[in-house]
Amino acid sequence: MHPILIFLFSLILILILTAKLRIHPFLGLILTSVITGVLAGEASTTISTITTGMGKVFSNFAIIIAAGSIIGLILHRTGGARLIATDVIKLSRKPLFGLNILGFIFSVPLMCCILAYVIFIPVAKEIRIRQELPKVLTASVLVFGTLASYNLVYPSPVVYSAVYELGLKSSDILIPGIVIAFIVSIAGYLYAVKFCNTGDLSGLLDDIENDDQTNGEPSRIAAYSPIAIPVTLIFADVFTNIQFFDILGEPDMALLIGVVLAILFAYRQYDISNVREWLEKAVRRSGVVILDMCGGGALGATLAMTGVGEEMGTLLSGLPLPAILVPFLIAVAIQSVQGSRVVTLLVAPSIVIPLVPVLGLPPEIVLFSMTSGTFLISHFNDPFFWIYKDLAELETSEVLRSYTLGGAVMGVVSLVLTGVMYLLFY
Repeated sequence: MHPILIFLFSLILILILTAKLRIHPFLGLILTSVITGVLAGEASTTISTITTGMGKVFSNFAIIIAAGSIIGLILHRTGGARLIATDVIKLSRKPLFGLNILGFIFSVPLMCCILAYVIFIPVAKEIRIRQELPKVLTASVLVFGTLASYNLVYPSPVVYSAVYELGLKSSDILIPGIVIAFIVSIAGYLYAVKFCNTGDLSGLLDDIENDDQTNGEPSRIAAYSPIAIPVTLIFADVFTNIQFFDILGEPDMALLIGVVLAILFAYRQYDISNVREWLEKAVRRSGVVILDMCGGGALGATLAMTGVGEEMGTLLSGLPLPAILVPFLIAVAIQSVQGSRVVTLLVAPSIVIPLVPVLGLPPEIVLFSMTSGTFLISHFNDPFFWIYKDLAELETSEVLRSYTLGGAVMGVVSLVLTGVMYLLFY
């Protein structure tokens, strides 16, 4: 079967299994991955490809997700997240916009949009409770802020390698990237407010009751330390060459330190039995998230095995399209197939760079055209899709409406801004 047909069949199948038949995402993703491998004529290597894809995701994100889940649940139960949310509401006349800015600011310094989301989703949940808002609204304004800067601002891992492959200087793209990313982040925020301000509020009362079951309000040190200290350690690792921070500033290690701090402060306020119960619940919840992510990694690996990314890139490069659309659509094709934004900007330049003389575009425009494409189309093979869904406790249809469609809108806005920059300055 042709790789593009396999790709389309896989998307339809996973949509039917998870959204229509409501089969657990992990099982649906694995079954689809197996069928994809068989249809690609790679039955003998399908299982090894699946386990390799799962293993890469697990090794990269298991500790981050488990630690983030523990910190988030403890902060929620002790009232720490409520205190942070109160401060955000006081400091910002528009708490939702404040959430968007939090994600935007921290995504690049943390070198991971997922990490920024995991750290601040407890705050988003508390703002949701305080403001009585739908889950999908608070989660989406946060996630759109993280995506905007991570996809467009140097030295994000998405941008970093492509800058040097295109022979650009960081000074050439830093300010334009920040300007485009900030406007794109606002576009994501406006999309969320307009189209994600719906959802079931039936579970809000339970969340409010759980929020009220606290032994007094914690100190600000207890509330902020499990978040602020890991973030500080990661920043120190990124911006210094001190060997001490090479160890403690690794995201896994930094978040584990945050876990220890959260537990120690919780023990000062609650019985050991309470804290142990929270830890067990957080670990169980993170296990579900990690399984779904690993399923997405498996699907991405089997789709990449079919060669559909290269097939789409070759097809698009041969079409009579406006020059600025070619790098964009090639990045869209690769992103849609394998799900990782970093991988997209590692693969896309190898297809696009030989076309640059024909396209006649400045390398800065080629770069931002490709990075705009990394917003589209994020779906079931994207690990962030499942992290966003499970940590915010959303339905698959809500994730498609917010994360997938909202990301597409942001990508188009980014491409339009790139075109405007091209017309005005080149």
